[in-house]
Amino acid sequence: MSGPRRTLLAAVALAVLAALGFGARPRAAEERVLNIYNWSDYIDPQVLESFTRETGIRVVYDTYDNNEILETKLLAGRSGYDIVVPSGPYLQRLIRAGAFLPLDKSKLKNLGNLWPEVTSRLAAYDPGNTYAVDYMWGTTGIGYNVAAVRERLGAGAAVNSWSLVLNPASANKLKECGIMMLDSPEDLIPSMLPAFGAKADSKRWDDMTLVTDALYKVRGTVRKFHSSEYIQALANGDICVAVGYSGDVMQAKRRAEEAKNGIDIAYVVPKEGALMWFDTFAIPKDAAHPAEALAFIDYMMRPEVAAANSNFVSYASGNLAAKRYVKPEILNNPGIYPDEATMQRLSTNTAWDDRTQRFITRLWTRVRTGR
Repeated sequence: MSGPRRTLLAAVALAVLAALGFGARPRAAEERVLNIYNWSDYIDPQVLESFTRETGIRVVYDTYDNNEILETKLLAGRSGYDIVVPSGPYLQRLIRAGAFLPLDKSKLKNLGNLWPEVTSRLAAYDPGNTYAVDYMWGTTGIGYNVAAVRERLGAGAAVNSWSLVLNPASANKLKECGIMMLDSPEDLIPSMLPAFGAKADSKRWDDMTLVTDALYKVRGTVRKFHSSEYIQALANGDICVAVGYSGDVMQAKRRAEEAKNGIDIAYVVPKEGALMWFDTFAIPKDAAHPAEALAFIDYMMRPEVAAANSNFVSYASGNLAAKRYVKPEILNNPGIYPDEATMQRLSTNTAWDDRTQRFITRLWTRVRTGR
């Protein structure tokens, strides 16, 4: 047999063997990855480790400090994330913008563990609960250093009212020991609207102006507007009042207790009413790893896992089945899991339209800068 013909036959034979899988090098298993974008200090790190151990999915975890950052990334496209955690009104706006994949609920076998009341309230932002499941929920209220506030306002002072921070007389007395407020008009304005006789979901510009005018009058007493720094400041005694999220105040309380610094921190939902908020798991429409994202959401809805996160961050879980695993000091704390009477005072607010959003931005800039 001639050389060229023998070479040709050998090549054909090798091609056939390769097609049948003989003689080919084994391909390395493709690494499974999940890219998560979540709020800072908002998950038990051990939960991420146990998820990776069980599933083999490596987690890349980034954090942000406000919804605006998340919204900007998602609307720009190609965020690179597979799981994000938007809050209610932002979830609603991003759904309208087509930013998310609908959830494949056939892959979420733990869906039945969710809390029906929380799920039904969340539907105000996500009709049919099509795109998101609740991770944590809570309230926006007032955290305070009990001794420092009592010293300045007297033992009988009413601390369970928005007037504590909106009344210039009391705010001025608290200025020395320090007030901080959320840098978040979408939380502060709806929360405070009931103090002015309006509904939290009011879309009337006049109502919103009442709140920001009141905030403008006391802005000189506010040490800083920030959405996370108040946690440590309250725990250290650097400030005595914080208008913030329920779970953050409870984290501050726990840090003070662990430090044994003698600071007693309490949290109240103002008697006029306050905002009930939701942070949710959603999958961006251009997620590179949607199967891994669904696996993560399903894992996070296991009762024991949901409780571990609730115990770590001191927020109420949207998982009803998790309650039996939540630490008693968290479950029985009305600042985290409100009683029925408090629940009736809580409201939700839907997203502002673009024109109103621009109006709110102008109002908030005036509060923040004094101009």
